[in-house]
Amino acid sequence: MTIQGTGWKHDLLLALCATLLVLGINAISGFPTIADLGADNDSMLRLVEVRDLLAGQGWFDLHQYRMGLTGGFVMHWSRLVDTPIALIIFTFQALGASTAAAEKAAQIIWPLSLYGLTIFVILRASRRFAGTDVAMPALVLCTAALFFIGIFHPGTLDHHNVQLLLTAASLWLMTEAPFRRSAALLSGLCAGLTLAVGMETAPYVATLGACAAVLFIFDERERQTARGFGIGFAAIALVVLVATIPPSAWGVAECDAFSAFQFVIAALSGFGLAAIAGLPGQSTAKRRFLSMSALAVAIAAVALLFFPQCLASPYAGMDERIRTYWLNDVVEAQPFLSVAVNEPKLMAARYVTPFIAILLIGLQLRSRRLRREEALTAVLLIVAFAVSLWQVRGSTFSVAFAVLPLSTWIAGVRLQATAAQSWRVSTRIAAAWLVSLNATWAGVAVAAQSVVQKAPAKINSDADHALTCGKASDFSDLAGMPATAVLASSNLGSPILMFTGHRALAGPYHRNVGGNLAMLDAFMGTPDAARAIIEREHVGLVAICRGNSEELSLAAQAPKGLAAKLLKRDVPDWLELDDATASKPVEIYKVR
Repeated sequence: MTIQGTGWKHDLLLALCATLLVLGINAISGFPTIADLGADNDSMLRLVEVRDLLAGQGWFDLHQYRMGLTGGFVMHWSRLVDTPIALIIFTFQALGASTAAAEKAAQIIWPLSLYGLTIFVILRASRRFAGTDVAMPALVLCTAALFFIGIFHPGTLDHHNVQLLLTAASLWLMTEAPFRRSAALLSGLCAGLTLAVGMETAPYVATLGACAAVLFIFDERERQTARGFGIGFAAIALVVLVATIPPSAWGVAECDAFSAFQFVIAALSGFGLAAIAGLPGQSTAKRRFLSMSALAVAIAAVALLFFPQCLASPYAGMDERIRTYWLNDVVEAQPFLSVAVNEPKLMAARYVTPFIAILLIGLQLRSRRLRREEALTAVLLIVAFAVSLWQVRGSTFSVAFAVLPLSTWIAGVRLQATAAQSWRVSTRIAAAWLVSLNATWAGVAVAAQSVVQKAPAKINSDADHALTCGKASDFSDLAGMPATAVLASSNLGSPILMFTGHRALAGPYHRNVGGNLAMLDAFMGTPDAARAIIEREHVGLVAICRGNSEELSLAAQAPKGLAAKLLKRDVPDWLELDDATASKPVEIYKVR
């Protein structure tokens, strides 16, 4: 049997139709997510990084020279994402398009291509999970879920959409392994690539690798699955090391980006898994368990002995001020309880459907043993849901994985309705559809909020009551001024780089420690202290986005600081407001 026998062309066509529908909706509305990128700092800086690459910055040189202190800092992102975006822009420029038109084409083509591919992958995985035709419910739920989580909108050049596609593909190919010889190898390749793109997917990659090992322990027929996944995972790690890391840095361990640490662990675990699966004498589950246990001990020992610094919390070494005034306000890094209290709309849209999906799997487990495909999906869904309880960004994966059990449930209810039509069954179908859509639960949260409060507060602070200053027109005045260093809140760092030629002192990135601390000291310090920092860092302009949540927070924390005074229009005598920017979204002050 090939990829589930039949239907892959049909699923590809369905995914294409869904993608064209979303493209049409965005085109009719004028591509609003490109016209105003809002708070999507990562997509803005990604485009800046691609521009630098096309302008001749070295392949291995990931410095962001126009952000932070003089000389910039090294970003932790991967060229694997820069490359296809740069190729799209280069192709359109070669065809005669202007740079602006080529960049807009990339902002449309890249995320929507990933959107269509992710829909296709989830459709295929849903068919395998259900063991029957669930194309229609899977298509509707997947299209809606991926649309509302927002990582595939035109203009979204961040790497999270790539990670979701690769992780979902690795899961799907793992379920295909008994039916397609190369599926396990491809699953390992996808797992290795998603890890190379960003460390956020480490829990899912580890889970997939553990699943390959456990499958082989319990069933010797899974030998090919373990071997193929291991070889694919280790091989792609070697390719990524050679292709994206300069030889001079092969021995350097970076905990937040692909480096020697990730390569050593991937090579040891991948080749070790493949070697054990290829060894003779592994005929009993006990022997396979002992072999896998020895491999796990070896991996843990290597990590503890050679890379102990990478086993701590990812934010363990972060400066306490940056943690307090930046990380604690990053929406995607919030834990479940914080989201539930402060942003019930986001909580309802991100947590309810995965929870229902887990309940459905649990109910299924009460009546029978889970099939291989169901067990794999259940494990990855539960891990993603657990990660989302720690940080809401994990819900991007749990919402997508939830489509598999939810679409199977809806298909089952529809099948019952075909056998015995009645108003009760019709009601069950409608209810199943409604509770399976995350948009439904977001609407319920908004309705509940309006009932509780006479004048409902805004729910999603990142999108509703924060003035983000994310349009090119907001920075047109700043762009026309001679290039210099700009003191602004970290939320303005990426748009300053994207829309102007200036250097931004601060930016919302954990590696920009010096620049962010200088910004905090300047905006929260007295005007005299701020002036000393501005002179030290050769800052020529100060930019304020009135209503920006970060600036309001800094002003509230330091009512006598520079940020608070500028928001009150109490301007120190060493700053001069550019009259042309008065009362505009971005107000600019020149250093006298």
